[in-house]
Amino acid sequence: MEQRRSCIGTIAAALSMILMMVLPNKCMATQYTVGDTQQWSLGVDYSTWASGKTFAVGDKLVFSYSALHSVMEVSKADYDACSTSNALKSYNGGSTTITLDSTGAKYFICGTGGHCSGGMKLGVTVASASSATPSGSSPSTPTTTTTKSPATTSTSAAVAASYKDGVVLLVSLVFGVLAVYML
Repeated sequence: MEQRRSCIGTIAAALSMILMMVLPNKCMATQYTVGDTQQWSLGVDYSTWASGKTFAVGDKLVFSYSALHSVMEVSKADYDACSTSNALKSYNGGSTTITLDSTGAKYFICGTGGHCSGGMKLGVTVASASSATPSGSSPSTPTTTTTKSPATTSTSAAVAASYKDGVVLLVSLVFGVLAVYML
């Protein structure tokens, strides 16, 4: 019985250690308010804003903007042409939080006529969470612009991710306590 208890304790400790190694990547995500205090609006140099920042999988971009603006995720070609006709995703409502869920270049523009060509465009390169290094410039030197608006992040995706991270943390703690008890 004692040997079985020790074996279960060892397994629980190993699982706890694995979860603890995975958790920091999830919990250390950064939330960026696009354009900082200027938010998602005309007159902001989004290339300068993005330069020097390191974007990693799990990070969040918070776009705050007035009713005159929107956020569209687009392809590189549509980003360069400021075309809104083939948007991958489109958002409006004054506050949009986008979780960067995959590596590679991501492109965002304002869907209001003339705003993208006026500078309301943002391009970022997303690295894996474990290998993120600061990027001196956005992908293919995109120009980014930020607008003023309140930074709220109460989207269902953010809540779901937060809930999932909490469950993982709780399970990890249970395994840790079990490991201590069994050893």
